[in-house]
Order: sequence, then C-alpha cells, then structure tokens
Amino acid sequence: MRVSLDLKNFTWPGGPPAMGATMGSIARRAEAAGFYAIWGMDHFFQLPFLGPAENDMVEVYSLLNFIAGQTSRVKLGVMVTGVTYRHPGFLVKQVTTLDVLSGGRAYFGIGAAWFEREHIGLGFPFPPVAERFRRLEETLKIAKQMWSGDRGPFEGRHYQLGETICSPMPVSKPHPPILVGGSGEQKTLRLVARYADACNVSGSDFTAVKHKLDILRGHCDAEKRDYDTIEKTANLRVQLTSHGRDGSFTPESALDLFRQYAALGYSQVNCMVTDMHEPGSLELWAEKVIPAAASL
Repeated sequence: MRVSLDLKNFTWPGGPPAMGATMGSIARRAEAAGFYAIWGMDHFFQLPFLGPAENDMVEVYSLLNFIAGQTSRVKLGVMVTGVTYRHPGFLVKQVTTLDVLSGGRAYFGIGAAWFEREHIGLGFPFPPVAERFRRLEETLKIAKQMWSGDRGPFEGRHYQLGETICSPMPVSKPHPPILVGGSGEQKTLRLVARYADACNVSGSDFTAVKHKLDILRGHCDAEKRDYDTIEKTANLRVQLTSHGRDGSFTPESALDLFRQYAALGYSQVNCMVTDMHEPGSLELWAEKVIPAAASL
C-alpha cells in the first residue's frame, strides 16, 4: 500500500507571510518520510466541512509547481481538478508543464466539479450536472489527443480547438496517469473505465465501497478494459498519534484501516494529516506506518 499526503488546509501559524516556508518544509519532510505522492485539492474557498470559506486557500497548480521545486521524488497531483475552472487546452498545458518540470512526477486528476458557492463567488460558470459531465468527457478526449501527438483539430459540443499542439510533450509515458475522481455509478465510473488509469472511490462503509468497485468492474467489462489495470485510491482523514486518544489513530489502527482497503484491491491511500506542519508529525508516519504499509 502506498501512503500519500492530502493537502486540504493552509491556515497555519504565521499566516501568509510564513506560508511558503511552511509549505516547503512540509513538502521536504513528506518526501523524506516516504510519502508516495502529495495531492492538492482544486478549490478557491475552503470547503464547508473543513472550515470557514475565508480560511487560507491557494491555487493548486501554482502550489504543486512550488512543491516540485522543493522535492525530487514524490508524485504530484490534484484531487481533483474541476472541469469548469480552466479551458481544456490550457489545463493540459498546465499538467504537462508540471510533469516536465518535475521530471515526470505528475498525475492528471479531474472531475465534474461540485462546489457551487465558489463558482458563483468568483464568476465561474456552473452549468447543470449533465453538461458538466459532457465537458468532462470532452476534456478527457482532448487530453488524450494532445498527449498522443495528434496536432489536428478537436470539434466537440462544448469545446473547439483548431490545433492540439502540445510541446513539450510530457516526460511521463505514455502520459501522466489520468485519475477521474468520484464514485457516481452511471457516469463517473463509466468514464473511469473508458479513459482513466486511476480512480478515487472513498468511504468508511466497505460494503458500499465494494459495491462501487463491482459497478466499475461491470463498466470495464463493457469497455473491454482490464479492471486490474486501474489504480484504486481513497481519501482518508487520519490523525495519527502514538497513544490514540481523542479520536486519533494509533499506528496499528491506521494500518488495520489500510489493510481493509488493500483487501479490496486498493494500492494508494491519500491521508489528510491535520498537524502536518508540526514537528514530529510526519516523522511518526515515517517511523511507524509507511514502511509497514508497503507490505500490505
């Protein structure tokens, strides 16, 4: 099992003047601790279940390029890019640039977007859900075309590109792994089966999670796709302490949780570590969890 770090909070001691130094320290410590990837979320307001909208939030591709300059090994991805926030041609160039400048460490995570408040607040169009999924599928087609070397036009219902030139091409071969986020049974998981290299299906109800994976397997059968070639990932909120008090996980209970995901075929868990900025927090993961998880 690969253990990754999930960045969702940027309200740290020292505020914005210290944010660069704090983030750089976190990135370097996470890589030294053995985290497989660092994932950022594509939001501009803090999410309601994590804090007030006014809490500090950064633009995710700027963040990942900054982290790329602080590290040399850890993978970098967005969990997940909202399809409504960027034109597909520009988005593919952003992901490609991250991949090239990091030496081939980028994932391309994308989804249909959902947070209406920040769309309205910052003036992004927020079309109905059916249109957002049509835009998502066209964006996936555009990414595949640009990364194939095909420079021809793209004519879609929502996007028209005259020349799909992508130069430089990604360092990752054949392209950065594509992750489609979400677990909708009729649309999202069908797009995973058709286009993606990875999925993100999360939840604490393992019966429900297994049901979602069975649906994905059915879509893979319909697409003549090998289900086992799709990387399964999950987002988890894991506050780790050595003693396990106040609702936190001990290293042993965290590994027990990861073991349940591994039994379902997962190979990567993306952990939100709320105290990542504090000395010793990531180091506890390095000592007690990440090496043991590698054998699950």
